[in-house]
Amino acid sequence: MSWSGTRRRLLALAGLGALGSLVGGRLPSARGATALLSRFSVDNGGHPYAGDSAYLTTLGPNLGRTAARLRFALARRSNVTLEVLQTGQGVASEKPVSVAQSELTTQHATLDAGEHVLDWTPPANLPARTYILRMTAQPRAVHAAPAVTHAVARIIGVDAAFAVRTAKAGDTVDLFLRTDAASLTLQMMRSGLETVPTYSNNDLNGIPVGSPIEIDWRAYRSQPGAVSVPLDPNWGTGIYFARLQADDGRIGFAPIVLHPPTPSQRIAVVIPTSTWQAYNFYDENGDGWGDTWYARWKTSFVDVTRPHPNRGIPYRYRSYDLQFQHWLTQTYKSVDTYGDEDIEAFASPEALRAAYDLIVFPGHTEYVTGRLYNLIGGYRDLGGNLLFLSANNFFRRIDRSGVRLKLIDEWRDLGRPEEALLGVHYIASDRGQRHAPFTVVGADVAPWAFANTGLYNGAQFGMYGIEIDARGPASPLNVQVLATIPDLFGAGRSAEMTYYEHSSGAKVFSAGALNFGGQIMLWPATQQLLANVWQQLAPAT
Repeated sequence: MSWSGTRRRLLALAGLGALGSLVGGRLPSARGATALLSRFSVDNGGHPYAGDSAYLTTLGPNLGRTAARLRFALARRSNVTLEVLQTGQGVASEKPVSVAQSELTTQHATLDAGEHVLDWTPPANLPARTYILRMTAQPRAVHAAPAVTHAVARIIGVDAAFAVRTAKAGDTVDLFLRTDAASLTLQMMRSGLETVPTYSNNDLNGIPVGSPIEIDWRAYRSQPGAVSVPLDPNWGTGIYFARLQADDGRIGFAPIVLHPPTPSQRIAVVIPTSTWQAYNFYDENGDGWGDTWYARWKTSFVDVTRPHPNRGIPYRYRSYDLQFQHWLTQTYKSVDTYGDEDIEAFASPEALRAAYDLIVFPGHTEYVTGRLYNLIGGYRDLGGNLLFLSANNFFRRIDRSGVRLKLIDEWRDLGRPEEALLGVHYIASDRGQRHAPFTVVGADVAPWAFANTGLYNGAQFGMYGIEIDARGPASPLNVQVLATIPDLFGAGRSAEMTYYEHSSGAKVFSAGALNFGGQIMLWPATQQLLANVWQQLAPAT
């Protein structure tokens, strides 16, 4: 089977084999319910939250919202099962064993005909998100068909998102909040300058900037609201976030990229803000599924104003983005930081080239608009240098319309193979099951890359995987392979770290493994390798 095409590859990554097994990406709503199971609804036994309905309830530690109360009527004596499910990456099938679901708790009861109430009280440490409550009623009579229906419980945390993904120092931006806390303390932080280790992808450490802001939230404990956050004009360009701590101890975050008002350095670093949103599994509409095409293949749009799940932290920020920020700090690099949409605001490739000698894509820049692709391609054709520290970059096209991103297709299927720009293209993924070191093969053709690293042809360094790149049919003929991970994902599926020089004089480096930049601080040899590449592409810095 060929897995070319965006939808097919997304399904392959979900671990599913056949389109015929899908049922639209959600659990069945009610089968056989009319005769056996009726008057089904859910509430929290306390105050409803804005948007709650007969099939959606909000749970939290305050205002009596501690348990989901499912009300229903049975026409006859039945065995009733209540399953609590959480969705994830992948597409659902009718079977509860789908890769998109993991069962959290199950309750069983034999109930007589009549009105009933079943309660589900979530554990105190259960992450804030939506959960599907699936009820099945099986009549005691042999061979009788079961009735199945479901509701959704949203465990509320401190859900926060800025109205914009990027801003400049000196702006005042709105921060939207959804929480049932009575009060919160907001502290703006800068990421990458801290020395305290970050141990998980649902936590953030940073350096406090500005004074804390005390927020009285009593008027908004049952509905979303917003606060205005001033961004000090003296703050430098970089990745910042709001850290919000509720009076009951819950914590939430909201990231924002501060870009310069005008270019001030000769190097630009582009944060993958669009790809962050493509992998944003936050369930805004409360149906139990993340509002992203990675949760349901029929989803074509993502809303970039949603909070991020995992307490507001972008998908695998610690694993993919944070260490490069540390590297910039510890090597005293001066750069201008942008989000994708900031680069799209440049008037032309000429304007971009006039501003910068090197543009760095440190994270997973998988999703790009046609405008970004054209600007970066034109920038390269004018002699601008490019540095890619991840893999699977410039892979899929999205269109931007206001606050929504629309998934279009893979760029290679639209006649623009990414290897013509990057030197390599995406070839495989295994979600991180296999990792292996790079083996140096290009120390003789590019000795500058391995100077002072202690590495030589045949030497190995690092431990990489998840997704990998290699040369493709449209790769420039003069691409040099610097290192490889042979057969990482099977025979012929090898990662390739590459470098080439364009006829315009542009120099392009691609790391070839998704987590290269994300693990740059783990090995001294890789830090020196990056320093060498940086010097080659931006010798004046």
